[in-house]
Amino acid sequence: MSAVDTPKSASPRLTTRELAAVDDVLQDVRAHEHSPDITVTAATDVGTPPAVFGAGGPMLKQFDQSNAASRIMSQASTPRSVVGIGGKVAKPDYSEAKIVLAMVGLPARGKSYLSNKLMRYLKWLEYDVKVFNVGQLRRSRARQKAQQSGKREDHTASYFSHNNQEATRIRDQLANDSLEMLIQWLKEGGNVGIHDATNSTKERRQKIVDRVSKEKGIVVIFLESVCDDPAIIAANIALKVSSGDPDYKDMSREEAKADFERRIREYEAVYETITEPHLSYLRIKNVGSQVTLCHIHGYLQSRIAFYLMNLHLKPRSIFFSRHGESQYNVEGKIGGDSPLSERGMRYARALPALITDNIGDAPLTVWTSTLQRTIQTAQDLPYTKLTWKSLDELDAGVCDGMTYEEIEQAYPDDFANRDEDKFNYRYRGGESYRDVVVRLEPVIMELERQENILIIGHQAILRCLYAYFHDLPQADLPYIKIPLHTVIKLTPKAYGCDEERYTLPIGAVDTHRPKPKAPAPTVPMSNSGREYYVR
Repeated sequence: MSAVDTPKSASPRLTTRELAAVDDVLQDVRAHEHSPDITVTAATDVGTPPAVFGAGGPMLKQFDQSNAASRIMSQASTPRSVVGIGGKVAKPDYSEAKIVLAMVGLPARGKSYLSNKLMRYLKWLEYDVKVFNVGQLRRSRARQKAQQSGKREDHTASYFSHNNQEATRIRDQLANDSLEMLIQWLKEGGNVGIHDATNSTKERRQKIVDRVSKEKGIVVIFLESVCDDPAIIAANIALKVSSGDPDYKDMSREEAKADFERRIREYEAVYETITEPHLSYLRIKNVGSQVTLCHIHGYLQSRIAFYLMNLHLKPRSIFFSRHGESQYNVEGKIGGDSPLSERGMRYARALPALITDNIGDAPLTVWTSTLQRTIQTAQDLPYTKLTWKSLDELDAGVCDGMTYEEIEQAYPDDFANRDEDKFNYRYRGGESYRDVVVRLEPVIMELERQENILIIGHQAILRCLYAYFHDLPQADLPYIKIPLHTVIKLTPKAYGCDEERYTLPIGAVDTHRPKPKAPAPTVPMSNSGREYYVR
């Protein structure tokens, strides 16, 4: 069954917790026991999403249409206070979710890229996730030995030869130690531990299965990254040898490249792709062009599969801009659907030149909410525009249209409670930041699929999206500074996201309310470097 097929059955009210598209695919798999794996081939043009999974597809349209009903259902099932105008939303109980996700693949095939992307996504959804990178453990222990003995170990290509018995023994022990640390971390409360290693032979994978099977309530799935695209491999090798890898300290770039290519050949000599019929696994070819699923069961595994189906490696930029200053901004009111102020209209007229200067002739799609202040801000942009209900501002419920001073006067206790825990506080008849994160999941999925996107949105919405790309903690999310009349340009990289900000010289009110009695969160700049040691 391909991604463009219509699922045979769909929930009448799709929520982000149902992931109907993937669940239906997996139900097809389980209904046909003679064929336990399926292959999903992505569209050739990443900018044109398949009918089911894309922004314009029935699944996400249905999500938008049922958003209000979904929110009501979410409120009904979440423990909350009944005092005042709102209450705090409890964190979902994910304590029963325990997965070892073991990477499989040759060097320079994007394993660490996939590991870190998946970790960022699941952490944004409040799962406790950690990557256990065997290469980091190897370098950390080698550095410790060098500090003690004064002698540096040789970790050039010969160290990774299967014929080097001593080095093979050491590398096997490192993989075992990393797995033991991962399992212990899961037992202490973690949800998904990612074993980032080559795990390149059937023997090694069976060892992982045997070890995990001894632990009650922990399952293992494998994620194999296969790449036969010479351009992607060359780019990965270039990144490896130019990003400060300690393995190639004091080597020229040419020497490092030649040695790393020899390392790859050493792994190729013993590499065995996953063919074991009993394993639960996902195989991703060329980071998204084709995805194969086998024995993927349950909600969390399905969610992981669905996310990985949407990734790609094409260079792109994501632009965030709040709408121009609105009449409600000037009056200090929250929510509503007010038009732009005079200064907001000036920003809307100036925005096209700033965007075209940055994007040039490259294609770009503009996303707005359904509220008029974002649509007005986008009206002069010469690009395709899409409107998302999911991008509407955080719903302030009964406080919609009020100033903070009016809220504090009318509901002093609740005003204080929101300042105490802004992420979890939910307005009566409205939302919390936690609720917004849930409804933005389809937006994140589509952002990962697309190329150049400009989102003209609202303060709370852009805070949530910004936190995803920069892997920021929940406590800081509601206080991220997203000023008016400023464009934020994010450039996704292999291990993070670079950022630039452009502020137009058009005045606007400052709507930012800092966290009481706490310093403002630091804005991360250009944090796309790779970690080479265990922290």
